[in-house]
Amino acid sequence: MKRPRRPMFLARDPYRRRRLRDAARLLPVFGAFLMILPVLWSPPDAAPRVTSGDVVYFFLIWLMLVLAAAGFAPGLSAGEDAGKDEDD
Repeated sequence: MKRPRRPMFLARDPYRRRRLRDAARLLPVFGAFLMILPVLWSPPDAAPRVTSGDVVYFFLIWLMLVLAAAGFAPGLSAGEDAGKDEDD
């Protein structure tokens, strides 16, 4: 007897939970790229130094990452309450 075919497309809620998890996994990579960016801005022959603008930039990036993670948290915790996906 043949097994029933799985639907080709996921329902809307599991699909959104998976994309939200993917975005949460990429957040540290995106943050690391933004933290390295000032190093790429500096001229190659200049001595490395930290200016007040760099400190403000790092603080704002850190704050943005914390707020983004806080924004992802309710959707990630709601996904656990709704039940497991069939693949997991």
